Amino acid sequence: MVLLHVLFEHAAGYALFAVKEVEEIGMLLPQVEASVLSLGKFNSMVSLAAFFPFKSAQAALENMNAISEGVVHADLKLFLETNLPQSGKKKSVLGVSDGKIGAALQEELSSSIQTGGVVAEITRGLRLHFHSLVKGLTALAASKAQLGLGHSYSRAKVKFNVNRVDNMIIQSIALLDQLDKDINTFSMRVREWYGYHFPELIKIVSDNSMYCRLAQLIGNRKELSEENLESLEEVVMDSAKAQAILDASRSSMGMDISPIDLINIERFSSRVVSLAAYRLELQEYLRSKMSQVAPNLAALIGEVVGARLISHAGSLTNLAKYPASTVQILGAEKALFRALKTRGNTPKYGLIFHSTFIGRAAAKNKGRISRYLANKCTIASRIDCFSELPTSVFGDKLREQVEERLSFYETGDVPRKNVDVMKEALKEATDVAAEIKRKLEKKEKKRKKREKKLQELGENGDANGDTEVENGEEDNTLKKKKKKKQAAEEMEAQAEEAPSGENGEETSAKKKKKRKAASEEAPDAEDGAEETETPAKKKKRKTDAMDTQPEETPETPVTEKKKKKKKKDAAE
Repeated sequence: MVLLHVLFEHAAGYALFAVKEVEEIGMLLPQVEASVLSLGKFNSMVSLAAFFPFKSAQAALENMNAISEGVVHADLKLFLETNLPQSGKKKSVLGVSDGKIGAALQEELSSSIQTGGVVAEITRGLRLHFHSLVKGLTALAASKAQLGLGHSYSRAKVKFNVNRVDNMIIQSIALLDQLDKDINTFSMRVREWYGYHFPELIKIVSDNSMYCRLAQLIGNRKELSEENLESLEEVVMDSAKAQAILDASRSSMGMDISPIDLINIERFSSRVVSLAAYRLELQEYLRSKMSQVAPNLAALIGEVVGARLISHAGSLTNLAKYPASTVQILGAEKALFRALKTRGNTPKYGLIFHSTFIGRAAAKNKGRISRYLANKCTIASRIDCFSELPTSVFGDKLREQVEERLSFYETGDVPRKNVDVMKEALKEATDVAAEIKRKLEKKEKKRKKREKKLQELGENGDANGDTEVENGEEDNTLKKKKKKKQAAEEMEAQAEEAPSGENGEETSAKKKKKRKAASEEAPDAEDGAEETETPAKKKKRKTDAMDTQPEETPETPVTEKKKKKKKKDAAE
């Protein structure tokens, strides 16, 4: 009897389900397909044997990446080895939905693997009712886990180096081809439209962009005079041509044209001129991108042809995977299949025909040089694809080899061996790479230095804040000292002017309160003056005050007697 276990991979974790009555399910497959939608019926066929939840989102992403690439992750292997029955009367079969991961599990585990048929239908049911079959897992939690893993999986697949993106090359070369077609079409339209008014200009100027600029500049040919000769020379870059245009405008056979028609022609020609200017900018952009993404391929075969090869292959990685024989006829697929069908001669070259090397070779050597060039293009694309630091050293050396091979076909001069050339290139490339690394390290050091300075400035700011706090504390202590000093002076004054009796005591108390209030509301100028005094002077003042106190206190009764005598004399 066969015991079937089905492995189900979910965003929450791995689950192993035991399927009951496998033979009957296999015989009644149409009924099973119908009963999959019902949870009650499906639950009677399947039971959860084991569940392994992922510890974190990172672990889930790692496992899903491994499954998508057909690799058995360590977590999956451990889970199956632990929970899958290995021995017994019943023969154990593991059902897997994906054939690639099934083949990998077949190598890792001893149990037999089954895909398709019953397994496909059961997997469909598991995908539908998974949150109901696993305890503690809700539909909301399952959907959140799927959404989170889907985002992280897509993000991981889309990750790329910003400086080495071949997608931009593919789009720019496609746009460049489209612009060439559009500019050609629009220029022919301007020629035909403006030709009714000035037909002689078509024979004098052959360049499309220049013709549009002239149509924009001249406008009505009847208004053209000697004053416009300089501006014509600036556009045409030839004084003889400018003079010929001026002479032709005077004796032209063209018909008259209305001002509104001229405005439309000028507007359209200005658009064509702007498109031509943008095409030049785009070509410069493509050149800079190729120097970053595939410098060796660009140095060997040129930016435009190299970009066309990358675009036709789909990416630089795909081009690097192609053999030299495929690169040779890349772009000539239709001719190849026609030749195979009719049993004729297969094409010798495809997109690489646009290279200057094949054009320079003799007719009998075109096939040989195209095969050699395709070989070098493959090497260059692989170096570009898998090298960490992009340099054009290998591309220059490969170009020299193709030049030597061309001269060998023409003159018979023996070219250098490939091993010697590659050794030289490797030596130069290591030197260049070391220089680039040194520059990068220098930049990194500068960046770290800048960060350190910023941190120090921040710390200094904090320290300034601390010093301000300390200064504030010092101000408070000075104020306290000042208050104490004022209180001591008040006491001295009271001792000098103390009146007799209780009334005198009351008045002194009132005076004391008033003086305290006055001291609290003292102006900042006095505080500043007090703060500027050194602690040594303050100590000296304090000691002077302490010294004067015991001398003045015994003199109080004498002053009182004198005052009494004065009062008596006044009374008498």
